[in-house]
Amino acid sequence: MDLAGSHSATALSLNVSSPASSFIPPIMHVLSTAVLLGSVAVQKVLGRPGSNGLSDVTRRSVDSFISTETPIALNNLICNVGPDGCRAYGTSAGTVIASPSTIDPDYYYMWTRDSALVFKSLVDRFTRKYDAGLQRRIQQYIAAQAALQGSSNPSGSLSDGSGLGEPKFELTLGQFTGNWGRPQRDGPALRAIALIGYSKWLIDNNYQSTVSDIIWPIVRNDLNYVAQYWNQSGFDLWEEVDGSSFFTVANQHRALVEGATLAATLGQPGSSYSAVAPQILCFLQKFWVSSGGYVDSNINTNDGRTGKDANSLLASISTFDPSIGCDAATFQPCSDKALSNLKVVVDSFRSIYSVNQGIPAGTAVAVGRYPEDVYYNGNPWYLATFAAAEQLYDALYVWKQTGSIAVTAISLAFFQELVPGVATGTYPSGSSTFTSIVNAVSAYADGFVGVAAKYVPSDGSLAEQFDRNTGAPLSALHLTWSYASFLTATDRRAGIVPPSWAGSGATSIPTTCSGASVAGSYSSPTATSFPPSQTPKTGVPSGAPFTPLPCATPSSVAVAFHELATTQFGQTIKVAGNVQALGNWNTSAAVALSAVNYANNHPQWIGTVNLQAGAVIQYKYINVGQDGSVTWESDPNHTYTVPAVACVTQVVKEDTWQS
Repeated sequence: MDLAGSHSATALSLNVSSPASSFIPPIMHVLSTAVLLGSVAVQKVLGRPGSNGLSDVTRRSVDSFISTETPIALNNLICNVGPDGCRAYGTSAGTVIASPSTIDPDYYYMWTRDSALVFKSLVDRFTRKYDAGLQRRIQQYIAAQAALQGSSNPSGSLSDGSGLGEPKFELTLGQFTGNWGRPQRDGPALRAIALIGYSKWLIDNNYQSTVSDIIWPIVRNDLNYVAQYWNQSGFDLWEEVDGSSFFTVANQHRALVEGATLAATLGQPGSSYSAVAPQILCFLQKFWVSSGGYVDSNINTNDGRTGKDANSLLASISTFDPSIGCDAATFQPCSDKALSNLKVVVDSFRSIYSVNQGIPAGTAVAVGRYPEDVYYNGNPWYLATFAAAEQLYDALYVWKQTGSIAVTAISLAFFQELVPGVATGTYPSGSSTFTSIVNAVSAYADGFVGVAAKYVPSDGSLAEQFDRNTGAPLSALHLTWSYASFLTATDRRAGIVPPSWAGSGATSIPTTCSGASVAGSYSSPTATSFPPSQTPKTGVPSGAPFTPLPCATPSSVAVAFHELATTQFGQTIKVAGNVQALGNWNTSAAVALSAVNYANNHPQWIGTVNLQAGAVIQYKYINVGQDGSVTWESDPNHTYTVPAVACVTQVVKEDTWQS
């Protein structure tokens, strides 16, 4: 039996129906001097790279796009972080909205996976240069995770750790009770990785007691979950397939390796992490399809797919560690298996998207999730396209640091497509072949950035997808993960790499592999108040901290009313209030809400009303029957002050029917 072949977790069907319409606010700050790639420059970026290096036009075009987009991406990412982000205003502190989109699709939730990946990128940025604003947000995120860990939810509770596999939560930190793909086992591993990154910084700056008292109890719960549940099935990062996911398993291995090191530093028990991690790495090898030269991203499931999936690209970059070079066991970005897999995955999208037509082999194209994708008809994703670039930038960094490139039989097809005639062997940095490969791969990597840039609107906003035929942005706008993926990819291009995570023996595969797990104990974290003034031991560096891009205070705000109210067929929920936009308490003029997101176990009604900024309003919900009869919810009236804050043009007011 496969190591993770025991499907003791119950498979739940994922509701992926897409409502028909959506309110999405315009971007807060419109870039007036955007320098995106022109049509001539794009053709040069997308053209087949030669062996003489990047053309000046290509490099300048990508440089210009990155220079322009970087502050916009960081600003938009922070805008999606509560409680004071411009599109997350009023949400609980430390929350990360996946997207401000509430209809078609409804992403106005915090996903454990997405928020951990986003905060991992912010932690890495913070540890490079101290920033009090980022530190405040990191600490708020950690406190929010402590609260979520202790809450029961549809996946379970903390008593046996099962509740840690819950994929998403309301932005009030309440449980989401609707149908979803549960459990998702990547979240605890990714959260542990993000928190360990901040813990390392605290320890390096003589704040080890903060780690022991506040962060370790949260990390320990997550590590115990990984050690106990790693060999059970769960839904993948796309929330569609119940089985064993390459992305999940790779990050579970990293989490336990890093966790064992942190435990030793803190004088805490960590032997179970050290014992289980090698078995996870052994299992990771089972995803490799030697006959096709790629990773089957989902195994132990009958999903009807080839397994060619950006899941594997994201796994490679999220476990990147320059200190272990081109290790194939951990699928490091420059390993022969990871490069072969990148070629196969990228090539799987060449002929299926119209936006990729006419682009020759060996040249960057738009990349989606997997070729069989039907969500929104299956399209390229910004984060998948950036991931391809990031893997190549990672590889370039290691080759330059180690001073050589190894071409094996496994990676030969990847290299030959970029540098025709190259043969297997090891090429030192002084050789012409080394130079040719570096130049060609650099152009290839920049090509992926150029492809994405071609379909980025002039305001720099990044949605989830772009249309396979026209390139127009699709699905959720201002996707937080898209912004994080751009920032990490371009950091790698600049030679900025994450701290090492792989300790001694982290790449060793056991001779005999086992699917054994270790049951853990769990306890609700209690200490969540961080001491003040935990600044670097060398002092606060000079230079301006991150500040949001300036914008005006709006005169009106789009208030999205989210009401949980159970109704019968033919009934409609409306909102009435003391201002004209809400009908001045006239039930016939009340604003009707939509049941587009309604589910029996999550009966949500939703609607958006433009209200005067700063206004203090009173309102109530009413249930209007098919015959026109009106039932008011119970007292008291809801009272709400519409924010009058710079950049905040959209807020969400979440309520439950008062019986």
